[in-house]
Amino acid sequence: MIKRVQAWLGREDKHQPVEISPDNIPRHVAVIMDGNGRWAKRRGLPRIVGHRNGMKAVKRATIAADELGVQFLTMYAFSTENWKRPKEEVDFLMRLPEEFLAIELDELIEKNVQVRVMGDMNEVPSYTRKAMEVAVARTEGNTGLILNFALNYGGRKEITDCMQALGRDIQAGLLSPEEITSALIDSRLLSSGIPDPDLLIRTSGEMRLSNFMLWQLAYSELWFTDVYWPEFDKEHLLQAVAEYQRRTRRYGGLK
Repeated sequence: MIKRVQAWLGREDKHQPVEISPDNIPRHVAVIMDGNGRWAKRRGLPRIVGHRNGMKAVKRATIAADELGVQFLTMYAFSTENWKRPKEEVDFLMRLPEEFLAIELDELIEKNVQVRVMGDMNEVPSYTRKAMEVAVARTEGNTGLILNFALNYGGRKEITDCMQALGRDIQAGLLSPEEITSALIDSRLLSSGIPDPDLLIRTSGEMRLSNFMLWQLAYSELWFTDVYWPEFDKEHLLQAVAEYQRRTRRYGGLK
């Protein structure tokens, strides 16, 4: 029992051998990348150093997920609430996508990775928006792993915007309330075309969703780890997937 609780919390020894079945790989893994600032603070470094090292972990996780056979990887890069942070830190975070893609985009293209972004891009700086638009355009034809960045994203805002759009359609006579189904809502969300996450990973020991994909995570398996995001590597991903494979997904039923 203790070992199972440790696995659920992501506290197992990363050096223990992990057995993964190739027949039960989560199709979509979502990640709340948490702990960059605390990782830096523990080392007496500025928070921005933690964010830069977290960028390196994004690359490690992407390569590991691709090698494992994950088809969709959604990374919570910046939330609608993160604007409340100090301006200097926000400005740095807004520069990270540009910096990351300038360094890594060519390799992502070589690995057949398709880059997508979901969030309100109208509110981000033009240089951030341009970097993401270039990455999306240059990888649009790739057919491998879909690397989906949630940037200036908030789950409640996403649902609110969706409901307002449906309300306008009803008001215009284009839709009746009875026609609103889960499938229709799925098609109107920012994640349209992407299956719901099978597995959610959150680093740094926090155990909450933080306004991330609230609709889509309804039946996802959750895996929490004390590891700070800059330390996250392939072995941690394997631990998370191994624990996912030990669980039985019932979706409210008894199977």
